[in-house]
Amino acid sequence: MKTYLVGGAVRDRLLGLKPGDNDHVVVGSTPEEMLALGFKPVGRDFPVFLHPQTGEEYALARTERKSGRGYRGFVVDADPSVTLEEDLRRRDFTINAIAQDEDGKLVDPLGGARDIEQRVLRHAGTAFAEDPLRVLRAARFMARFAALDFHVAPETMALMQDMANGGELAELVPERVWQELSRALRSPTPSAFLRTLRDCGALAQVLPEIDALYGVPQRAEYHPEIDTGLHQEMVSDMAARLAPGDDLIGFAALTHDLGKALTPADVLPKHIGHEQAGLAPLRALCGRFKVPAAHRELAIVACREHLNVHRLDELRDATVFELLARCDAFRKPERIAQLALVCEADKRGRLGSAEAEYPQARDLLRLHAAALAVNARDIDNETHSGPAVGEALKKARVTAIGKARNRETR
Repeated sequence: MKTYLVGGAVRDRLLGLKPGDNDHVVVGSTPEEMLALGFKPVGRDFPVFLHPQTGEEYALARTERKSGRGYRGFVVDADPSVTLEEDLRRRDFTINAIAQDEDGKLVDPLGGARDIEQRVLRHAGTAFAEDPLRVLRAARFMARFAALDFHVAPETMALMQDMANGGELAELVPERVWQELSRALRSPTPSAFLRTLRDCGALAQVLPEIDALYGVPQRAEYHPEIDTGLHQEMVSDMAARLAPGDDLIGFAALTHDLGKALTPADVLPKHIGHEQAGLAPLRALCGRFKVPAAHRELAIVACREHLNVHRLDELRDATVFELLARCDAFRKPERIAQLALVCEADKRGRLGSAEAEYPQARDLLRLHAAALAVNARDIDNETHSGPAVGEALKKARVTAIGKARNRETR
């Protein structure tokens, strides 16, 4: 029985990055032996165990053989005779197929260390084509590593194109797609996720609502980048910059402009009413991938309200209150700061605007705080009762918004 450090922990050390969890592969052992040593089983589809002291993951070396469609269509062999090299060869990318023994020596049969040096994302072998989820994983790794100048190997891109054309992406389980998408949105460069999927023809199959934005023109005076798809890439990257690692903000930023794909051709490059038009495709996307409720709710608010926030200075005090009320800002006050971030990402995610000021974010937070400071206890209950209390509270909050605005202009 021998153990090796494998996968991301080795890769990230070679990249000079802070490694995440340590994963290990165990060669020459059995489930029975692992249990006898005190390891706790956690693997459902193949033998994976947690170390009794460190809690780190230890998986028996295994091979996989395709037995059906989709990512679950595999037969796993974790016999003690499976070698380390065989285990490494069934992995997705060469940069993830490197092991390190207890003495620190690398075992690298596929040249993963060389690909790390050359910043190449290359598939580990022909078995890559057997798992359609790996197309999304390639795009997600590009979202993480594009800033380090990684690129997809031409032969890997060609293989991904074949997989996209072959129809197996239709077999992907929605929860797994959401898992890869949310991880991409937590990465530094989500645009690379979109571009990689689009380059191999997978974006139209996985996220058709996003793919439809490419080639749709916008008014150049507001969007010098013109193409809505390019704008979306810039917004997603700006959201990652403003809220690093936050896929809640990232998802709302990703989906805020879906309505622009539905603008009639004779109206372009204007997009009148795209905020409301975007709600139907947004809800469809959320339903398809079973997007968490918090992500769905913020995305709907951002899609519907982002233009109102952009023109906040033009809104009457009562209209600002109505905006806050539609956002459920008095029961969920954190939502306004989230909305402000999404709107800032939208405004700065344009050609030449990356360093622009966005005072609307600050003003929205300030007006919200002023309205939030007024509560029902401040209402004279002897004068108001029943529905009149709510109306009086609304009036008091509108007044507070107006006073906050007046203080700012003095």
